[in-house]
Amino acid sequence: MKTFFLILALVSGTLFIADPEKGTLTGTITSKENGKALSNATVQAFQSGILISSTKTDSKGNYSLLLPEGKYDIKISASGFMNHIEKDFSIEKGKTKTLNAQLTGEIVIVEDVEYEYYAPSNVKTSERKKDGKGYPTGGSYSQSYDAPYVDHNTESYDVINDNNFKEVIGNPLSTFSVDVDNASYSNTRRFLTQNQKPPVDAVRVEEFINYFDYDYPQPKDGHPFSVTMEAGQCPWNEKHQLVLIGIKGENLNETEIPANNLVFLIDVSGSMNSANKLPLLKQSFKLLVEQLRPQDRVAIVVYSGAAGLVLESTPGSDKAKINASLDLLTAGGSTAGSAGINLAYKVAKENFIPNGNNRVILASDGDFNVGTSSNAELVRLIETKRDEGIFLTVLGFGMGNYKDSRFEELSNAGNGNYFYIDNILEAKKVFVVDLWGTLYTIAKDVKIQVEFNPAKVKAYRLIGYENRLLNAEDFNNDKKDAGDIGCGHTVTALYEIIPADSDEDVNSVDPLKFQSFTTNASKDFMHVKIRYKKPNEDVSILIEKTIRYEQLKATGNLWFASAVAEFGMLLRDSEFKGNASFASMIKRAKESVGIDEHGFRSEFIKMAEMAELLYK
Repeated sequence: MKTFFLILALVSGTLFIADPEKGTLTGTITSKENGKALSNATVQAFQSGILISSTKTDSKGNYSLLLPEGKYDIKISASGFMNHIEKDFSIEKGKTKTLNAQLTGEIVIVEDVEYEYYAPSNVKTSERKKDGKGYPTGGSYSQSYDAPYVDHNTESYDVINDNNFKEVIGNPLSTFSVDVDNASYSNTRRFLTQNQKPPVDAVRVEEFINYFDYDYPQPKDGHPFSVTMEAGQCPWNEKHQLVLIGIKGENLNETEIPANNLVFLIDVSGSMNSANKLPLLKQSFKLLVEQLRPQDRVAIVVYSGAAGLVLESTPGSDKAKINASLDLLTAGGSTAGSAGINLAYKVAKENFIPNGNNRVILASDGDFNVGTSSNAELVRLIETKRDEGIFLTVLGFGMGNYKDSRFEELSNAGNGNYFYIDNILEAKKVFVVDLWGTLYTIAKDVKIQVEFNPAKVKAYRLIGYENRLLNAEDFNNDKKDAGDIGCGHTVTALYEIIPADSDEDVNSVDPLKFQSFTTNASKDFMHVKIRYKKPNEDVSILIEKTIRYEQLKATGNLWFASAVAEFGMLLRDSEFKGNASFASMIKRAKESVGIDEHGFRSEFIKMAEMAELLYK
């Protein structure tokens, strides 16, 4: 006959019955700022992301939990304080373990709004200075997650001035870097679906065009991408022509993709607390985790007031462990972006896979406010890291304080790509539909240079790519950074052309006195050159094509791309929009929608119809 013993104990002023088959976790939770006990703080124990047990602290900050033997992730949280997470904390049967925690953060009321205040670690409470209104100074603030919404907007976008027409005589060369980013499109969609007109500078026309795939052929000549050209009459100015240059990256089978060494760099500062930020971010990363293969690896670095490693590099087959680490993330504190970037690259380098895909995936609203925070400093920091063979993907989330201009610069500096995740379907597009194009680069530093023949072209205008323009001499300079193309990506550029026989006056510059220009009798229309490097090489490879206008035909690729470009010009109220209208571009989009497997083009048409009503 077995004998059972019940042990009665008084812990934290509460009577509880000890279980000899379980272990006991006890401790005291206090404020690091003033040492006071935190009552009603929450203590939770997780295993593989599943909540096993939880409790609250009493008036003295004490708590006690009975837990089966095993390892747990312990999460301690309190309103207005940064969370404390203890990984792999061991509980032994019949034994008591103590885990005390001091939480940082303090609630300060500013004009009826709650903020979390984080004091400098080297300043004692008694010596803290206050401003004229009695608010603490010298530390950092972030809006508390349970604070009321404050209607202020600090979103930032770089100014974009539409490319002008360039006369071919005197300006025969057009040189630019390719762009596979499409954040501008999904960010603009966010505004329109909220019945708001987007800021003009939030609309980058080339990112609208490149949000969509086009029906370009697979490469057949040994290069990692094919080149397609088309031409037709310009829909918004019948006296002009429209020329398309399209690139299609090679589609590789999943088995041909090298192993991935990924580091998720996740912003968990207080500004990330709303539903369309950290919660959506975690859902998005879980879609990616679901696609990972056993040979892939993931580490997770987070940053708030400081940066930390939440998950060591873990095989893609251990999805439960990766997802459990994501589940534990909560938002609070200031934003030490540069510290997080440094740590993420350090972790990526420590787990570097030779000939693999080594990449940091930064996810944030871009609101860095601790440490290196200026755009120029962050860009230089990223530039020093890209030469180590580690690429960068940037994911933007949220609204109100969103920093689009910062993200675009960082992704450009880091041999990367940039997406804005406005909903879970966009996350699916990035991490499921376009997964390997997002993650695996097949050609880097891709530049295009077009020479127009003045006998055929009077003037030209590159539509979009304003912040991707290069000097003519940059084309042959292999040290000059440029855009990258992922597996299966398409890149599309449109030129609006004024024919050579046009009587249209392009500019009012007086004729030159000391120079004259002559043209040869060539019937060619343009000469297209493309330079690219293989991902692990530093010497570029050149592709050249000379084309006559008669060789160029128009297909649904040109007409749908032109509809998207026209839409962007209407949203920007571009001075070059000519006779553009929502009605004509919607009609053309419907007629050229083509194969729309995932419904992205149909969604575009609905979005354009919505904009037509808003802009009336």
